[in-house]
Amino acid sequence: MRKSPYQMLGGEAAVERLVQEFYDIVESDPAAASLLAMHNRGHGLAHARQVQFEFLSGFLGGPQLYFERHRHSNVRQMHAHLAIGTAEKDAWLACMDKALAAVVAESETRRLLMGHFSRVAEALRNQA
Repeated sequence: MRKSPYQMLGGEAAVERLVQEFYDIVESDPAAASLLAMHNRGHGLAHARQVQFEFLSGFLGGPQLYFERHRHSNVRQMHAHLAIGTAEKDAWLACMDKALAAVVAESETRRLLMGHFSRVAEALRNQA
């Protein structure tokens, strides 16, 4: 039986570590300043950490926590109010790549996850 990305990553605790590492990078990396500003204009990083964990849990094949709370998991709808251009997309992907490198030892798992994240990030881009 084939493992889901959620299982490959290591389940709930690993998703939680990934999200924490990701947002720690967003908070500290100067290259992520636009992402930090975007989150601070919204509900803030504490909120983002929680909803990102809930969303990624379901997105990766684990419990559908975001859907259970919000009754949808439409990632484009979640981000429609934000101006996301190539710079924001690339900054998000760079932060996630760093977070995956810190949390996931297996290079094939990192490659698979970055493939999923890259497709979604490109779909969210709504600015030239």
